[in-house]
Amino acid sequence: MTDTPPDRLSVDPDSPFYDADVLARDVGIRFNGQDKTNVDEYCVSEGWIRVVAGAAKDRRGKALTLKLSGTVEPYFRNG
Repeated sequence: MTDTPPDRLSVDPDSPFYDADVLARDVGIRFNGQDKTNVDEYCVSEGWIRVVAGAAKDRRGKALTLKLSGTVEPYFRNG
């Protein structure tokens, strides 16, 4: 496994960008210079993150998310 997080990653197991091995390494996200803890999905090359929008749920029971554009910097927190 590399020391660089992937270009795109999701915490949703139904997503094609979900990777349990990478998530087990505790990926952190710095978005526009600020650490974010509520990121559901990110894409470095396209410059966006998806964050949870409060306690709202969609009709399938999944949390609603907002897509924010900016500078995305993923990193591994513990090494």
